[in-house]
Amino acid sequence: MATLTRVPLVFSCTVPAPSSKAFGHCHKCNCVASSIPLTRKVPDCSTLSLLSFNSFSTSSSSLSTRNKKGFRRKTVILASMADLSSVLVTGAGGRTGQIVYKKLKERSDQFVARGLVRTPESKEKIGGADDVFVGDIRDPSTLVPAMQGVDALIILTSAVPRMKPGFDPTKGGRPEFYFEDGAYPEQVDWCGQKNQIDVAKEAGVKHIVLVGSMGGTNLNHPLNSFGNGNILVWKRKAEQYLADSGVPYTIIRAGGLQDRDGGIREFLVGKDDELLQTETRTIARPDVAEVCIQALKFEEAKFKAFDLASKPEGVGIPTKDFKALFSQITTPF
Repeated sequence: MATLTRVPLVFSCTVPAPSSKAFGHCHKCNCVASSIPLTRKVPDCSTLSLLSFNSFSTSSSSLSTRNKKGFRRKTVILASMADLSSVLVTGAGGRTGQIVYKKLKERSDQFVARGLVRTPESKEKIGGADDVFVGDIRDPSTLVPAMQGVDALIILTSAVPRMKPGFDPTKGGRPEFYFEDGAYPEQVDWCGQKNQIDVAKEAGVKHIVLVGSMGGTNLNHPLNSFGNGNILVWKRKAEQYLADSGVPYTIIRAGGLQDRDGGIREFLVGKDDELLQTETRTIARPDVAEVCIQALKFEEAKFKAFDLASKPEGVGIPTKDFKALFSQITTPF
């Protein structure tokens, strides 16, 4: 297959400076949800390819035979690029986010990958490519450049509890957890995800895949007690906001994430945390990543929310038919 060189298109956008009247502030943080429309001029793919074709066509009659061959080659490249789906992965520096970003990059015949990370250090960790943006999900203005011209968004951001120092497992008891300042679940899993959904909607993103967690139906789930963060409560609130946004969505509530090889297990889908009552409550990170990407390819995955786990390795048949998998799901939330 021929290698295509991507030429970045630069569009201008004007983002108004935040003000207390223009933005709604979160309870604990300075993250803001914009209510001001973004001023932007971004042609859609069909317009872009049509303009490009017309500009070449009007002058093609005067080209030499050799140049005409070059013209045909250019139009094929433009058409191929227009057919690719541009996908932004937020949380691309995380353990699951890195896998999704890498998988998209490996499928350059289908997708144009972008990543969003929180720090320059995270950007360098995943290669430091120009398609990786640095932004703060608590500040929507920093998300705008990454969202421009994107067809789909995969949200993999999440607050991360830290274990308090001094815990000795040999002495029994349970470890205590805390969240760093500015990184509480309300700020990250609610404000941050709401900001991403709002900016994506304003930018014309056509599909949002949101990865959450099982356990959200149980207010007394142990994860909610970590650092008194109620992390599953805020995740569920963001999921509901996405479902009500009007943007086509897929909500994946993953079971316990495992750092194991993917592609070798049979997947299970469920609803309302029913899978937590079984012995099949976990799933490998690469398998979650694969389901995220496959959800972009099938209409059967849109406007659906589901729990996701897998059978143990060697039990059942590894899942390969994703259209059939998504067709099993009937729950919009």
